[in-house]
Amino acid sequence: MHITNIISQYFGKFAKTEFPSFIQKFINKVYVKSMKLDMSEFRNEKFYKSLNDLFTRELSIARQINEDENVFISPTDSLITQAGDVKGDLALQIKGMEYSFEELLTYNCANNFEKLVDGKYMNFYLSPRDYHRYHSPCDFEVKRLIHVPGKLYPVNLKYLNKQIDLFAENERVILECIHEDKLFYMVFVGALNVGQMVFEFEPKVETNTKIRDIQIYEYEDKIIKKGDCLGYFKMGSTVVMFWEKGFVELESLIGQSIKYGQKICQKN
Repeated sequence: MHITNIISQYFGKFAKTEFPSFIQKFINKVYVKSMKLDMSEFRNEKFYKSLNDLFTRELSIARQINEDENVFISPTDSLITQAGDVKGDLALQIKGMEYSFEELLTYNCANNFEKLVDGKYMNFYLSPRDYHRYHSPCDFEVKRLIHVPGKLYPVNLKYLNKQIDLFAENERVILECIHEDKLFYMVFVGALNVGQMVFEFEPKVETNTKIRDIQIYEYEDKIIKKGDCLGYFKMGSTVVMFWEKGFVELESLIGQSIKYGQKICQKN
């Protein structure tokens, strides 16, 4: 097991511990203040029984989302670190650092690689201060979930600049999705201190464990509605989306912080 996985497991144990109320309230208050969390859409920090509860907090105020059926919405609150055209099978991890979608998605998705060549991609980075739940960007049918064990390097901008193929080395969960007969992928990338990635429609998925083999779950007629909560990171991490060639036109969002529910692209 890589050192990053071990560190993350120990941090995960700390984060899920429910300390006595007065200690937990202090921990939560320090975290909110030090990370400069905006709690205006959430319950007061004193109500969360552990750091995990705080990390994975639900919205207490309904978020308005773009309901236009031709629009994909952001699945997360995040910073858009890169986006644009896939050049052949290559996308940018960050400026000057390329990665291959073939390596990221693994050979298990090889039958669909041709559709993704020269398509579109977008990288969403969730910092520790962000809302950690991820939502459906549109109505879609999930065909497969692929869990790829791996390392848990940090995914902040500093590490993205120096760690080649970081996304393809880290543990990740891949969703293969169909919307109106068009293909797109959502890739949820683990990171240091992300003790677990949770998927509410597939409780069998267990990340950051001793599992070393790729796990594949296949579905029939599993429909996810736009805005539905798919699950959550237990701390910050990254989501990457790929769309097949000719499917969508992206908004210009590189370097911008965006919210779940905001328009990220429109169908052609």
